[in-house]
Amino acid sequence: MELTLRDAATVAHGMGFGALLLLGFSGAFIGIYATSVSPNPWLPSDRDRRLFSLYLTVLAGLAWLAVFAGAYVIYPWYRAVPPAGAALAGYPQRLLMSNPTTSGWHDIGMEWKEHIAWLAPICLTACAYIFRRYGARLRAMTGLRNGLIGLALLAFAATGVAGFFGAMLNKFAPVRGGTDIVLMKEKTGG
Repeated sequence: MELTLRDAATVAHGMGFGALLLLGFSGAFIGIYATSVSPNPWLPSDRDRRLFSLYLTVLAGLAWLAVFAGAYVIYPWYRAVPPAGAALAGYPQRLLMSNPTTSGWHDIGMEWKEHIAWLAPICLTACAYIFRRYGARLRAMTGLRNGLIGLALLAFAATGVAGFFGAMLNKFAPVRGGTDIVLMKEKTGG
């Protein structure tokens, strides 16, 4: 059982940073709702508020890791230009573009993914700042609270769209190559 370095980097980007980020949104939404919207508000102590602020900051950091890994590690492998006569299997962008039935995955999927993904870390960074700065006062600041919720929802939607297109692109044209990483060797003998 083995995978390549590029497979491992793609897994870390999508299933590591991206999937954890999507899971982390549940905690973010619960915390924002409980502290600022709920009719039976959770009144966190200063320590609880600092911990939730740290949670949002770590979530924003995870989003930045996912986007930077995608933009500066995976994407250059995705868009590599093959030498003349090379098999396109090692060149995902060209593989998708070579077939009319898959070119839409590049034309629409990758174009959306590479742009919309940047909204998630930007919005989450803003959420972390707003909560850190205004935490206890958000309940009374309806406009800012609604803006915070809107930013969190936009970050979630951007992450979901980027994750969907990333999974579909990897299904039709996986980023492969690099050195092999052996996870498990076949048993020989008895």
